[in-house]
Amino acid sequence: QVHVVESGGGSVQAGGSLRLSCAASGYTSTNYCVGWFRQAPGKEREAVASIYTGSTYTYYVASVKNRFTISEDNAKNTVYLQMNSLKPDDTAMYYCAADPSIYWTYCTRGQFTGANFGSWGQGTQVTVSS
Repeated sequence: QVHVVESGGGSVQAGGSLRLSCAASGYTSTNYCVGWFRQAPGKEREAVASIYTGSTYTYYVASVKNRFTISEDNAKNTVYLQMNSLKPDDTAMYYCAADPSIYWTYCTRGQFTGANFGSWGQGTQVTVSS
């Protein structure tokens, strides 16, 4: 059974940084798509970034480019989301999701929705104050 667990959320002031972690276990494949999503109150869930594990290919939504960095540690089966220059608009619940069936080109071009992911974490809150 696949498990995905996020950690690392918290409260920071605008301009600050946080690093979220996403630990996945139970996969038999070494290559799968990992996506970070966020949902703010009253707003739709949006994909923030994604990575195809075992590759350097990543995707970022325009609003976080050059501020957020997604990376992986293969040895720890963990994907990170380093968030710098945080803004109040980044305040949301952040979720990590993973799935081995998303083809790498779709994964790294942001051509997916949340429905494509079979495994989700419980979410971690990020709050950015002005």
